[in-house]
Amino acid sequence: MNIGEKIKKIREAKGLSQKEVALTLSMNPSQYSKIENGKVDPQCSSIEKIANALGISLSDIFTE
Repeated sequence: MNIGEKIKKIREAKGLSQKEVALTLSMNPSQYSKIENGKVDPQCSSIEKIANALGISLSDIFTE
């Protein structure tokens, strides 16, 4: 599972939409969608911001 798939799985488990998370991040929803769909490799700083927006630790994204 790649980073985008993991982020999507966590987001869906929390019942959040892509748009809700993107707005929390002050990110364009289409850019956020590209991260989840694996079309863009996010920077470490973006992954950290996404983890914070989802209320999880950074390590939760990288562990099964």
